[in-house]
This record gives sequence, structure tokens and C-alpha cells, in this order.
Amino acid sequence: MQLTGNWSYPTAIRFGAGRINEIADACNAAGMQKPLLVTDRGLANLPITSNTLALLEQAGLGNALFADVDPNPDEKNLAAGIRAFRDGGHDGVIAFGGGSGLDLGKVVAFMCGQTRPVWDFEDIGDWWTRADADQIAPIIAVPTTAGTGSEVGRAGVVSNSETHEKKIIFHPKILAAVVICDPELTVGMPAAITAGTGMDAFAHCLEAYCSPHYHPMSQGIAVEGMRLVKEYLPRAYADGSDIEARAHMMSAAAMGATAFQKGLGAIHALSHPIGAFYNTHHGTTNAVVMAPVLEFNRAAIETRIEALAAYLGITGGFDGFYNYVVELNASLGIPANLTELGASDPDLDWLVESALKDPSVGGNPVAMDAANTRRLYEACF
Repeated sequence: MQLTGNWSYPTAIRFGAGRINEIADACNAAGMQKPLLVTDRGLANLPITSNTLALLEQAGLGNALFADVDPNPDEKNLAAGIRAFRDGGHDGVIAFGGGSGLDLGKVVAFMCGQTRPVWDFEDIGDWWTRADADQIAPIIAVPTTAGTGSEVGRAGVVSNSETHEKKIIFHPKILAAVVICDPELTVGMPAAITAGTGMDAFAHCLEAYCSPHYHPMSQGIAVEGMRLVKEYLPRAYADGSDIEARAHMMSAAAMGATAFQKGLGAIHALSHPIGAFYNTHHGTTNAVVMAPVLEFNRAAIETRIEALAAYLGITGGFDGFYNYVVELNASLGIPANLTELGASDPDLDWLVESALKDPSVGGNPVAMDAANTRRLYEACF
């Protein structure tokens, strides 16, 4: 099977090794003549970034770069990115990188023409209708990790530096006009990042699958996404140059973010406050809390997990699946609990309050309240 294709769900995706070479054509398709490439500091000086900028320059599109992006980007990073966009006279954004670069790049494109503060567009009710849709710049998304799936999402996560809360900023036009999924860009990922981002993809699929909301297409995508992670994440972790494994993991990442249109749940509700306060890696944090959340939700999802385990070839029903998750985490070097992850001396009152404010709460199959959420956090430390 040749691992290449052109897909239009949920947006136009150019998938395949070497397809970063089409970046100039993608800019043309999106109507960009002077794009700003937004990425994080860690990627700014790497060859995959400089090579992409060179491709843009050769095509007469400039080589503008903004990389003042933290691992959990906040409103200060956003303000700096908007200034760079406006001062440079740019007409579009290439969001390039892992979740941080992709999310911030998308929100820069969204906010560059708005007059209201970013928090007015949080994913609450119809707040997205407050935006002037005509002032949203076009976006091209280029993932360099295989986990977040932000390249196919209609939202970006921005941390509030004052309250230490992660906010989901949503608008339908935050969806990228063109996505380039080139697995060669992920070959240089360190093993720990491969593990954390891969488990992020798995968490997205798992929570979508367990969500009580109705979305059969997302349900099917979630199941197959988990199969790809089960088969190919260990290979990508063991051998970062395994381009077949990297390609399938890149597919699984996009599938996870497509699937979670059905909903997320307690994994993300717990993870977001931890990441915002302790600056932990999002996917790794999701992996750490995954097993406790499975047990927390057991009464509501046991039959569904039994069917999933059978599809994935895991024996033992719910218990077999639970043990598989624990063993997979251990094999990938994932910390056993939040304390080992670095979340020391937790303020449980604040964490519980923040988790219950998170939009992901509504997709959890077991209703979350202050008492059971506190017990769940305690089980994660």
C-alpha cells in the first residue's frame, strides 16, 4: 500500500512523505502571498523549519518567522504574534509544529482582525458568533508531531497567564484551509515526545469513543485511530526513522482530533489545569491520568470497552484493556502518576474548581462533581 493521498475531510489534507515541498502551492490555494510562519522556539532553528522557509522564499513568498511561543502558549505569546502579523503586513498564517505552534498560529490568524479580547471567544455557547468572520486570515497547518491533531481542529488552546487556566478558543473558520501532513517532518522527534504525542492521539480517540454523545462517524474514526496507535506507536517509539510507523501515527493524530467532535471527557478536564499550572506536556499528562479515568468511568463504559478490546485484539474485556493502557504507558516511559510527572504540592481545591470549568467535562460518561473529581485527582497523584 502506498502511504499517500489527497483528502477533504474534515478539510483539504495533503498527506504523504515529502509533501512539504508543496507548501508554496498550498499558499496559493489558500490565497496567501505573504504568509507568517508561526512555530515554537524549539523548532525555530531546526532544519525542517529552515527548509520550509527556504521553500517559501524560493517561491517569492518571503521567509517571515514568529517563534516566541511557549510549550503552553498564553495571551502574551498571542499578543506578540498578532503584532508580528500586523507589522509585517501578512495575509495568512502557516501554523507549523506541535500543538503549541499549531494552536497559537491558528489563533493569531483568528485574532489579527478582531477588536474584542481573545477570552470573548472561548468555546462557550455561541460566543464564536461575536467574531468578525471576514477578518480571519487564512491558515495552512503543518504538523511536525503526531498527537494533538490540531491541524484539523476548529479551535486553539490558549493559557491565561494570570489565572493559570487553559481556554479553548473556537470558530469554524479557525479550521485550516490546507493541511500538509508529511511524516518525514516527525522523524526527528525525541522518543519521549513521540510517546507523549502518541498517547495524546490515543486519548483523543478513547474519550471520543466513550463520550455519550451521538456521532457515528466520529465513533468509527476513533476505533480505527486507536488500532493505528496500538500497532504503530511502539514502532515509532523504538525506531524514530520508521517512516511507515510515523505515517500511520500522523493519520491517527488527525483522526483523534476529527473524532473528538463527538466530545472529550475527564482525561482532558483533569489534564488542562495540570498543564496550565505546572507546564507539563499535554499528551504525557493525558497518558498519566488515563488509567484512573478509565476506572472512574467503568460503570458507564464497561460494555463499550469490552467491544473495543475485542476489536483491538486485547483479551480480558475491560480489565484487559485497563492493563493494556498501564503496560503501554510503562513501555513508553510515561510517569506512573502526576507526582512523578512533576506536579508537586497540588492545590486540590483549585484543580477541582478548574477541572469542573473545563468544556471537556460535558463529554464525560459519568457526571463530574466536586466530590468525585477530587477523589479522581487524588487517585492520579
